[in-house]
Amino acid sequence: MEEPVHDFGRVRNGEVVKHTYVFSNVGNQVLDVTDVRASCGCTTMGGWTRQVKPGETGNIPIQFNTSTFEGPVVKTVSVACNDPTQPTVVLQIKATVWKPFEIRPQFAVLNTTPDSPSKSTNVRIVNNTGETLTLSAPVSSNPSLAAELQTVQAGREYDLIVRTVPPLTPGNTGGTITLQTSSTNHPAIEVRVWANVQQAVMVLPALINLPWAPLSATMPVSVTIRNNSTNALALSEPSVNVKGVDVKIKEIQPGRYFTVTASFPAGFKIEENQKVELTVKSSHPDFQRITVPVRQMVRPVPVTASDLTARPATPAAAGAR
Repeated sequence: MEEPVHDFGRVRNGEVVKHTYVFSNVGNQVLDVTDVRASCGCTTMGGWTRQVKPGETGNIPIQFNTSTFEGPVVKTVSVACNDPTQPTVVLQIKATVWKPFEIRPQFAVLNTTPDSPSKSTNVRIVNNTGETLTLSAPVSSNPSLAAELQTVQAGREYDLIVRTVPPLTPGNTGGTITLQTSSTNHPAIEVRVWANVQQAVMVLPALINLPWAPLSATMPVSVTIRNNSTNALALSEPSVNVKGVDVKIKEIQPGRYFTVTASFPAGFKIEENQKVELTVKSSHPDFQRITVPVRQMVRPVPVTASDLTARPATPAAAGAR
């Protein structure tokens, strides 16, 4: 190989760069190149020379798509041939991929709770174009998310302060912060934002599902209760509203993390229309009674041959006769 390692140098993100590796057959037999394979889908091969006579040369053209990369990148290309002393040759591609605008981090993530709904985070915007950059005031696509722009180095670096806007509904919400730029080639910058609004008290699972009734053996089931609020949580008086079920609380992390284990005895069965629940008392004012419903699968009654013969014929079937 004339050049087993090729360095593209500094490459702009999004460019597709190409290079042709040249190799020579220095042996005394025909060289068969049977396969050329890249380490990832970002690198593709063109039609390479498959047979090379002694003393002649061949080519392996490749192209590298930089769209998903940033910073130093190293990729490999494996070449398989019929040379018994060197059946595989590994080529290397190197590059330093740069973006006109760096967004760090690429996505802004905010974690909040109902009693602590106001959160903020910083996103750094760096201009690598070499030209002075001005940015407009940020605009949010979601009223629950807002942003403010601060200058770190005029024309070069900026901080985007992203924050939540209460009140927030528990769950996930997202949006895009858009800034117009003075760059002709890149007129806008978009920053994706996600806000995860956790419940003050989370219960997992929210429903206990038991296997077929009746239970063949004692079955312990654990429920996790996590306190995401600012104040410590106290739990007490765990119970299941049927006889024979042993229920215990274990405090894993004081005031923050608990497990409640209910042991259902062998032979346990929830009767038809019976409402069974696991309950725990809580010191949180909005979750004074935590309730987890209990369900159980009912084993279907097998259908016998006599049931089928005794079943009356439908009108359509009777008419067919």
